[in-house]
Amino acid sequence: MRKILLAVALSIVALSVKAQEIQTLTSRPKSAGKTKVGGYGTALGKITGFDGTVAIMTGAYGGVLLNKKFLLGAGAYSLINKLEAKASDGGKYNLWYTGFVFEYVHHSDKLFHWSAGTLIGGGGLTEQGKKYKVWEDGWEKDKYRYTTAHGFFVAEPFVNVELNISRNIRLVGGGSYRFAVGAGGNPFSDNQLSAPSFHLGIKAGVF
Repeated sequence: MRKILLAVALSIVALSVKAQEIQTLTSRPKSAGKTKVGGYGTALGKITGFDGTVAIMTGAYGGVLLNKKFLLGAGAYSLINKLEAKASDGGKYNLWYTGFVFEYVHHSDKLFHWSAGTLIGGGGLTEQGKKYKVWEDGWEKDKYRYTTAHGFFVAEPFVNVELNISRNIRLVGGGSYRFAVGAGGNPFSDNQLSAPSFHLGIKAGVF
């Protein structure tokens, strides 16, 4: 009877240790330890929409990771390809937004796992008028007729699939939807600024 109880106890201990291992592509499983507070940053590239046009955005989010599950932090994104403003004779638009980020990570130590969260904050749409040529100090330079800015509230829920490359680096892919509110329709409505996004990036930190 004692041998049976000892075998059961050893099995429970072995399963407990195994549950604490971080599975990765580049290293053998090691004990994750008892760390309950960590942190990470995630750099992302996004393909999204802007008034019916394909747009590319880059940005990042990160913060403090609690109990290997809950991230509390902040993030920000911006267009990298300024888009032509249809109503302003060749002008350009730039879109950006930032806010607080909450993320839940499910079974963070598994080789493949998922996470989900949301960004809540605000953003701006900068409208830059058509450029023209001027001569200054003997040089031809580009000038812009005007620059205006429009603010709005933004909420962007997202979901990710993650792959543990190493103990401190993860490959992230997923999707999100940007809800813009309060744009006022000048020059774009909330619906024109709201759009789905597909993203790919790298997450690095202490997990």
